Amino acid sequence: MTPTLPAVEWVETTDPPSGITAELPGKVTVRKEAISIDGEIVDARAYGLDTPDGAVGFTVHDMPGDRYPLEDNLQRFRESYMQNTAEPLASSNVRKVTFDGRPALDARLTSTTDGEPVVGFIRLIADDTHFVQAVTLGPEANEKALKAMHERLLASLRVP
Repeated sequence: MTPTLPAVEWVETTDPPSGITAELPGKVTVRKEAISIDGEIVDARAYGLDTPDGAVGFTVHDMPGDRYPLEDNLQRFRESYMQNTAEPLASSNVRKVTFDGRPALDARLTSTTDGEPVVGFIRLIADDTHFVQAVTLGPEANEKALKAMHERLLASLRVP
């Protein structure tokens, strides 16, 4: 008989300044950042964690989500990934969607880490006062589990 992994308890995580909430598969601590976007410093708070299948989380940026086209923000995410990992990150299946009536952009992400294929999913959301990124990323072998994690994250995400 194969042992089963214990069920992961998903925990509601709230970004106190904005009230944006989402469920994540465990308790997280906030990582505060000051990001330069086109020469302007933007405060951001990242909530994420590593799981056996890969990483999952969301980031809230204190800027109007429509300040820059979502496609530009996707490109910035890809560039940031490359700066942090020295590996290129490709996006495919990029499509405009809406999230609770707000403009959003979905994409599939692919890269390589130490010769191993990496896959993930991202949703970028433009709110009147915030820009939100929801991301799941991990080994390509775990794509099905990563997709399920991403869908659960998106289903629980609330932008007041």
